[in-house]
Amino acid sequence: MRPGVLLALAACLLPVLSVSALAAEVRVIIDTARDVWPISPYVYGSNAHGGDAEANVAAVRFGGNRTTGYNWETNYSSAGNDWRHSSDDYLVQDLPEERRREPAIVVRLFHEQAVALRAADLVTLQMAGYVAADNRRDVSEAETAPSARWKRVDFKKLAPFSLVPDTRDDAVYMDEQVNFLVNRYGQAAEGGVQIYSLDNEPAIWPNTHPRIHPQPVTCDELVQRSIALARAVKDVDPTARVSGPALYGWTAFESLQNAPDWDVYKEKYDDWFINFYLDRMRQAEERYGVRLLDLLDVHWYPEARVGGLRITTSRRAGDPAMMRERMHAPRTLWDEGYQESSWIGQWHHPVRLLPRLQENIRDYYPGTLLAITEHNYGGEGDVSGAVAHADFLGLCGKHGVYMANRWGPLRGYVLSAYRIFRNYDGRNSTFGETSVHAETSDPAETSAYASLDGGGRLHLVLINKRLDEPAAFDIECRHAAALGRAEFYVVDGLGAAVRRPEPPTDIAGNRLTYAAPPASVSHLVLSGAGQAAEPSLAPLPAGG
Repeated sequence: MRPGVLLALAACLLPVLSVSALAAEVRVIIDTARDVWPISPYVYGSNAHGGDAEANVAAVRFGGNRTTGYNWETNYSSAGNDWRHSSDDYLVQDLPEERRREPAIVVRLFHEQAVALRAADLVTLQMAGYVAADNRRDVSEAETAPSARWKRVDFKKLAPFSLVPDTRDDAVYMDEQVNFLVNRYGQAAEGGVQIYSLDNEPAIWPNTHPRIHPQPVTCDELVQRSIALARAVKDVDPTARVSGPALYGWTAFESLQNAPDWDVYKEKYDDWFINFYLDRMRQAEERYGVRLLDLLDVHWYPEARVGGLRITTSRRAGDPAMMRERMHAPRTLWDEGYQESSWIGQWHHPVRLLPRLQENIRDYYPGTLLAITEHNYGGEGDVSGAVAHADFLGLCGKHGVYMANRWGPLRGYVLSAYRIFRNYDGRNSTFGETSVHAETSDPAETSAYASLDGGGRLHLVLINKRLDEPAAFDIECRHAAALGRAEFYVVDGLGAAVRRPEPPTDIAGNRLTYAAPPASVSHLVLSGAGQAAEPSLAPLPAGG
């Protein structure tokens, strides 16, 4: 039997089923009575770089290095070290001149786009101390803040708000920005901006924005700024959520990039800055009587490399070694037995990042939600990108992540990973909302994710990481209701489009087999006898 043939048969026929001798046999057990919890739709998010509508994303983020120096009053922003420390009109370059100085036009257009997508939105506020005062391009080292090239950031105005901000004074006010947005769109509970982020990647401000914050950030400084800005937000919109500290990666998680005062705290907090941050924000809630941190916000870019090239940036589409490394990289998020081929894998094994972060939350600030507001596994040009990103999305649902936002445009095989979960049939039909138990007998080379949707259908996403072998999945569904029909969707090396290679198939006995193509992601929709396999197209709820 050729690789990729799809089979669904009654359990009584399984003994006579002839699967290709090349196929690896994998047992999958689905149990809808175990490990039952809601999947946050916001794990299927982006940073609004393109492809959002086709991916049917549920969350978008206004963030990144540009937002640290963004002046909401005039829409000037700073590229920092990304491009000549340029203060300019980059964020409004596509707008006509007459609109470029409209207050917060960048954030307004972003929020309106989120509403059109029916997606929750996250807006980054400025916390590093200064924002761009002009659009006169390159800022020299001699013009490092404080200087005329910068406006001071104050978290609270301590004066009446204005809907026409004063651009002639020396400061911009964060609570006035929030008030401006609330006045225009309502509070978060009324459809306004849902989440405000406490700036972006503060541990490396001296590297990304040395003209704004040239000195290393201290632990105490970051916590103090975080508390003050979060209080300013909650005073204006108590229904909004606050996320922080938007840490860039491992060394920030561990020591806030070797912060000058980390030695004072590291022993108490097990050499893990995130524990310190969570504990201090918990103490702030006790002190002020309001939760000031709703989402623990981190970024994750795997460091895995092949021949010195990092999987997140390599352009070597179709290279077998690169593809294998990329497809296995998500195992760093959970698998104690997997060691990533990087300095993180070498010195910090086992990583098991998602369980570890959830344990940090449990131990130091229960009730905090987990967000990964930047992630990227590369691979837009070959099927390994679909496999890695789909595995990441499945793991986020399985491990209770609240929000996740891919950095970079959703296109090629990466877009197909999102479509498998959020638009597998081209009509915005989605993976279910309730996660249930799914296990595979070969968790190194395969992954299985299962969910129930509101119509009672059972969804399975099955991943085969083998480049050259199909996987013969023997699927047992322990489900109270009898399943009668199976519908199949797949992404594999034949092309980035999500395909429906076989018509719906009758099944019986809640048992079926499925031969997944090599290096593929498949979405199976299982419905009861007499029930339509295709989900209803009920409108998605607004972000909230």
